[in-house]
Amino acid sequence: MNTEQAIQRWNQYAERYTATYDEQGDNHRVVLLNPTIFSLLEGLDGKYVLDAGCGEGYLSRLLAKKGASVTAVDFSQKMLDIAMERTQQQEAIQFLHGNCENLAFLADEQFDGIVSNMVLQDLEDYKAALHEMYRLLKPNSIFIFSILHPCFVTPNSGWIRHEQLDQQYWKIQRYFYEGVYQQLDADPSIVLYHRTLTSYVQAIIQSGFTIEAIVEPKPSQDMLEKYPQFEEDLHCADFIVFKLRK
Repeated sequence: MNTEQAIQRWNQYAERYTATYDEQGDNHRVVLLNPTIFSLLEGLDGKYVLDAGCGEGYLSRLLAKKGASVTAVDFSQKMLDIAMERTQQQEAIQFLHGNCENLAFLADEQFDGIVSNMVLQDLEDYKAALHEMYRLLKPNSIFIFSILHPCFVTPNSGWIRHEQLDQQYWKIQRYFYEGVYQQLDADPSIVLYHRTLTSYVQAIIQSGFTIEAIVEPKPSQDMLEKYPQFEEDLHCADFIVFKLRK
């Protein structure tokens, strides 16, 4: 499975995947990812920000509402079509079709900050994408990205039930396998690329970034009161978020 095939599948799946999104995204973004990402971001007012892999654009719109001038790119044209349909024309967002592995149409050191929310795991050449983010950032600027937690969300991972104890356990298998796998139950299935935590950290260092923070999001007490089903996320982390500096 290469990047072009992955793009075709995302184009086919875009409407179904985004059907439940509101202005804050889906529940996992509301409860876990959005609070973490915005806690790591620095002042946005008047800043030029890249949303690298914007999907249907909800995060781009949130960034723009906080005063950023946003460039939003995605490799799925269908996702971009949905994003533009859901975005008011007066919002300071420019949507562009592009693969984060190669954004040669964007100038060096163009952005004050870059956010990439749940994207690197979708890319065949994640190392090239990291180098592109480094190239596009102004000196001393930050890159924040989130991915599925590679230690816990692995090929063949999932909940298993112990009937005698009436408990559920999270099963982890094939952690050291690196490559493509099918993660979502869809037709056609969505493909992701699993890598170890070591591989991600080494690629970050090799691209020139310094790691400033790593966060494994968990639901706050306020969020648990609103979304009690997320109590299971106190057992293991679904996501991991990195804050990097150029």
